[in-house]
Amino acid sequence: MTEYAARLATSLAERYRIERELGHGGMATVYLAHDRKHDREVAIKVLRDDVAGMMGAERFTREIRMAARLNHPNILPLHDSGEAITTNADGSRGAETFLYYVMPAMEGLTLRDRLQNEGHLPVEDSVRITREVADALDYAHRHGVVHRDIKPENILLHDGSALV
Repeated sequence: MTEYAARLATSLAERYRIERELGHGGMATVYLAHDRKHDREVAIKVLRDDVAGMMGAERFTREIRMAARLNHPNILPLHDSGEAITTNADGSRGAETFLYYVMPAMEGLTLRDRLQNEGHLPVEDSVRITREVADALDYAHRHGVVHRDIKPENILLHDGSALV
């Protein structure tokens, strides 16, 4: 675990136990964690500290608010969100804040993984995945949300359904 991830784990330890990194993108890193309160596995998306320092947290905060408004079978729901603040050795508030939100941990492959494994998809699967992603995007657009990073890495295939 990196030093950054260790500080995050300590800051979230009361509520979540960080297990491992699942992936990272331009703005955030996603970790697999155990939700101690509800005894379930979750994915925690944390704004990267270098991004927060450069552009602030406003865009990520907007993402959280938008995700919280969406309720669609092909969109990962938001379970929780917040700020985790480090503490100093004397118990006082530390200088580092982690902005995060929590989603269900879903088993499955990304569309990118499946394409790499199989080379190409059967026409029926391609049509179904396209329809499900389009339905999710249509729903999001009707609720004022535009997904700015649709790509195979951001489409999860879980229990026969595509999730954005």
